[in-house]
Amino acid sequence: MPVSSAEELGAANPQYECCTFRGSVAALDSKSGKILWQTYTIPNQATRLPSEQSKARFGPAGAAVWSSPTIDAEKGVLYVGTGDNYSESSTATSDAIFALSLDGGRALWIKQLTANDTFNIACMTPDKSNCPNNAGPDFDIGAPPILRNLAGKQRILIVGQKSGVVFGLDPDDKGREIWQVRIGKGGALGGIEFGAAADDKSVYVPLSDWDPDPKLGGGIFALDIVTGRKVWSTGPAAPTCLAKPGCSAAQPGPATLITGVVFSGSLDGHMRAYDTASGTIMWDFDTSGRFQTVNSIDAQGGSLNYSGAVVAGGMVYVMSGYSINVGMPGNVLLAFSVDGK
Repeated sequence: MPVSSAEELGAANPQYECCTFRGSVAALDSKSGKILWQTYTIPNQATRLPSEQSKARFGPAGAAVWSSPTIDAEKGVLYVGTGDNYSESSTATSDAIFALSLDGGRALWIKQLTANDTFNIACMTPDKSNCPNNAGPDFDIGAPPILRNLAGKQRILIVGQKSGVVFGLDPDDKGREIWQVRIGKGGALGGIEFGAAADDKSVYVPLSDWDPDPKLGGGIFALDIVTGRKVWSTGPAAPTCLAKPGCSAAQPGPATLITGVVFSGSLDGHMRAYDTASGTIMWDFDTSGRFQTVNSIDAQGGSLNYSGAVVAGGMVYVMSGYSINVGMPGNVLLAFSVDGK
């Protein structure tokens, strides 16, 4: 189980004494729920920091684990990404990839992708009293690492970051960098937010790069998993929801991959299916309208964000509606089939 926190948001309150949370990963017994082990991304609890303010300030904090860990059953290893530090005293464990032993949670290696990234939401408000000095760029690793096999015995761990950079790392050589490719400008709501998907040849990466201008951001990229070379890219469609608050062309949600097709949703409410060979849009459905539901509850679709499409039993399931920080609210679950039955 990954453990993250909303304390980064709470820091926007100037009266809040920021910050004490530290991320972790816990292994639970699936039958009883008993915690078998728990590994913190910051070894020691936060302590009070020197401050000229009347309220207390604490650190180091943060390095939340925002997404599902990746299991390496062959090697008995768990790979997880961490977010930024919430307050001063940056650590070498923020914006990093951890390799943890499955049997006890011991850190086998840690690879930091961005150093000195101290940031919280106070840095985006008029009262910046909780914003760390020399605030960082907010380049969390919010997407699960992807483990794939290459030719021979070599393997690769593919990591997308909010910096707008995708990395190919060697999981068997302490995260040594094999390649890196920039696909976007990155930022607090930019870069790769919640997840990519990969087959044996390519990794398919949706791009957020949210911008106050709703026509900017978005797109999806196919990269060769051996070299990081761009195979194709498909830019965002012009949003048709510009009159609605929260509309955006950004594509922060995770991709879903089946044979020959990759699904990617957008903050404009559209779920699109792309041909994995060419990037051509094969299917496009606007989920942001009103729907008659099977349980007779009034339903309105909205933005597609951190939950991707689910494909099972010949059906595609899509949750529509998201308005935390950005996006259009909604409350509908949609089910699609090939023949409409």
